[in-house]
Amino acid sequence: MLELDLRTLKYFVETAREENITRAAERLNITQPTLSRQLAGLEESLGKKLYVRESYGIRLTEEGRLLFERAQEIIELEHKTLTELSGNNINGTVYIGSGETAGVRHIGRVLRALRAKYPRIRYRMISGDAEDISVKLDRGLIDFGLFVGKVNLMKYECITLNDSDRWGVIMRSDDELSVKKYITPDDLKGRELLFSHQAKSQGEFSEWLGCPVNELNITGTHNLAYNASIMVREGVGILVTIEGIISTGSRSGLKFVPLKPEIKAGLVLARKKESVLSGAAKKFLEEFGKVHQS
Repeated sequence: MLELDLRTLKYFVETAREENITRAAERLNITQPTLSRQLAGLEESLGKKLYVRESYGIRLTEEGRLLFERAQEIIELEHKTLTELSGNNINGTVYIGSGETAGVRHIGRVLRALRAKYPRIRYRMISGDAEDISVKLDRGLIDFGLFVGKVNLMKYECITLNDSDRWGVIMRSDDELSVKKYITPDDLKGRELLFSHQAKSQGEFSEWLGCPVNELNITGTHNLAYNASIMVREGVGILVTIEGIISTGSRSGLKFVPLKPEIKAGLVLARKKESVLSGAAKKFLEEFGKVHQS
């Protein structure tokens, strides 16, 4: 039966990040021969080649990339577990995953109120689309997930927020569509479009368009609206996104125009059913209920 040593996994992750054994050894405060032996032992125990040496350093193999991804999750889970078990749990960290949404302000309000009572509580926000957040919830890597739009959340305990996001299009201020009050399906046909992953996965867009989203001329997709907004400024396309997550003020050179018929995406805070919450996460959940009942 294969076994993985946590310390060796940490060595491997640091080496993969540095892409160089010598630099990784320096960061780990061990000698280069010692690190090389540890990595060789890891490969031998797994029976897999994890990396190949090249002139500039190392390059991960396919098996190495898989182990790198999984090892990062294992190390993060170890850190989260130790945080929860150390001392007074109220001093711990709350782990929250979220899609890109202006609705994250609700999380901010709760954290502000929570830290006023427990100033040593910290939080870690992790961004991703619905699939990313679901995977992390299922694996216990985060305590809560803030989901946007129509998502199947039957396996989670959920709190529906009394708020929603409005979808629309961001374009350059000199775009011909910028003078319109609303964007219709016909306006998007033939245009080069940039989509967030979460927008592309929303079923209501197909209903709104009257055709599959993939029939549009989608130039590119993205996880971060900020990066996509730079592409808009450079004339790569126009961006389908949520209102309020990108600045479109008078000096931005950008304009947000909502869709018509209007599409609004609801917001839901979810956690894994019967999950064991840390003291800090329990206090966050209590405070969330108080803030959103007031």
